[in-house]
Amino acid sequence: MRLYGDALNLSLMDFKYFFAVMLFCISYIPEGEANERTCDPSKFIIAVDIGHTLNSPGATSARGVTEFDFNHRLATLVVEQLQAHGFINTITINKKGDIGSLAERTKQAADSNANLFLSIHHDSVQPSYLKTWVFNGEKNLYSDIFSGYSLFVSSKNPKFDQSLRAAVAIGLALRKHGLNPTLHHAENIPGENRPLLNSNLGIYRFDDLVVLKSAIMPAVLLEAGVIVNRSEEVILAGEEHQQLVAISIVEAVRHFCNNTDEPYDSNDLNLDR
Repeated sequence: MRLYGDALNLSLMDFKYFFAVMLFCISYIPEGEANERTCDPSKFIIAVDIGHTLNSPGATSARGVTEFDFNHRLATLVVEQLQAHGFINTITINKKGDIGSLAERTKQAADSNANLFLSIHHDSVQPSYLKTWVFNGEKNLYSDIFSGYSLFVSSKNPKFDQSLRAAVAIGLALRKHGLNPTLHHAENIPGENRPLLNSNLGIYRFDDLVVLKSAIMPAVLLEAGVIVNRSEEVILAGEEHQQLVAISIVEAVRHFCNNTDEPYDSNDLNLDR
């Protein structure tokens, strides 16, 4: 099975997760034959977590903007769009940027009886890829090598299968709207080497991410894009792109909430084989 770069030998555990994605694909029911179960959006609670904090803001963009700022703006739009589309009980975790404890975030989601936990982040790269440039008289680090979103799930989450299903739905919606994943987290280098469950959808397994493994509900972490990439940073900062991501998440959550089989053409999955 070729996942990224050189052919990799999958462990039995990795094959199990790949097989779960494959089953998700082949279970596709053509339009008109899908089951009729629908959810009530007003009773389906999504906890949208704003990654990082004001005091620990995560990565810094090529133009010196903190990741937390990017996360806050995108998460705010995601919540607004979910609520506007009927998911009126969507909640924001870490709205003020002062919740440093990752376990506290998932506890708040559990206390709110959330059905899905979605953590919003923006991405960087390993230090070996970073270079220096000057923007507005200030030196900043950048790398234009990688771009795109990525999705993470944890096998230590008690609802791993549903987490994977939610990640597949989000990945399909993002791809439907023309967005592409980055595969650099699968590189066999220090700090990366994450098992890539689906290269077409940019879904990785990262078992020890606290916000994923400590959640008692299905949980997905979205890296919306690479903010150290100078071109992608401009796109990610634009409201048009942020709205596109938010609408993609709304579509994915609606399908996940409906508990129906994947609504998009299963041929789009192009699973790694």
